[in-house]
Amino acid sequence: MRLPAPLSRNKPNVYKNQFGHVCVIGGSGGMLGAPALTALAAMRSGAGLVTAAVPAGLNAAAHKKISNVVMTLPLKETKEQTVSAGAFAHIRRISDQFDVFAIGPGLSRHPSTQRLVLKIIAALSKPLVIDADALYALAGHAEILRKTDTLKILTPHPAEMARLIKRSRDYVEKNRRQTALEFAREYDCVVLLKGHRTLVASPQGKVYINTTGNAGMATAGSGDVLTGMIAALLGQGSTGFEAAKLGAYWHGKAGDLAAKRKTRAGMIASDIIDNIPKALKKVTGGRL
Repeated sequence: MRLPAPLSRNKPNVYKNQFGHVCVIGGSGGMLGAPALTALAAMRSGAGLVTAAVPAGLNAAAHKKISNVVMTLPLKETKEQTVSAGAFAHIRRISDQFDVFAIGPGLSRHPSTQRLVLKIIAALSKPLVIDADALYALAGHAEILRKTDTLKILTPHPAEMARLIKRSRDYVEKNRRQTALEFAREYDCVVLLKGHRTLVASPQGKVYINTTGNAGMATAGSGDVLTGMIAALLGQGSTGFEAAKLGAYWHGKAGDLAAKRKTRAGMIASDIIDNIPKALKKVTGGRL
């Protein structure tokens, strides 16, 4: 599989800003682990810089929980310790500092937070990876995906996809290819539909069906890791379809390596992150 050139790091005179700055907007009371996994996965996947943007009251805790290679950004919060819609002005003002935004991990379904998600999707001009609670906010408002022509990658599991298209999960499972393609074309976005044989569809009609991964990856936080990997690839210059395609393959390969060491029953999401570098060596035939 073709890899983005920055992953090879074959030039000695480079610096971190050339490899993309990822901003992960997520976290809420009791849910800091999700953006932590996304942020660390992005770093392990080659991002030059990663910032985790979290509710202001949780910023100190985030410093302790998230790896010391990840920066944090406190955002205006609600009384329930979720990111507030009032944070939008600040996010838009500093958005040029970042190359890509990943939004959703651990974000919560608080009404104010959900309004923030819709504002970000409708107005930011930076590539977006939209996952988890951000997909929940998007349901019923998919038309805002067309408000800007910026790249958007959606990473729903079948239940989230069903909610987006107002159909049953059973319908989605029986019509995976059609469902992903139709949504990608209608809303001009890349759709990564998770599950056995994860499927990636582009607005231009391209389809990729992934062959890596195992049942042990059905564990809390696995999707957060995938979001970070895709965001890192976007930040390093991959197209939307290629970032989602490679992200799915690489994520599954890391999961396969984790399962060999930890067993499918015993592996957890951080085991996938630990195996991202080893999986990259496998993907490249050991050339890195």
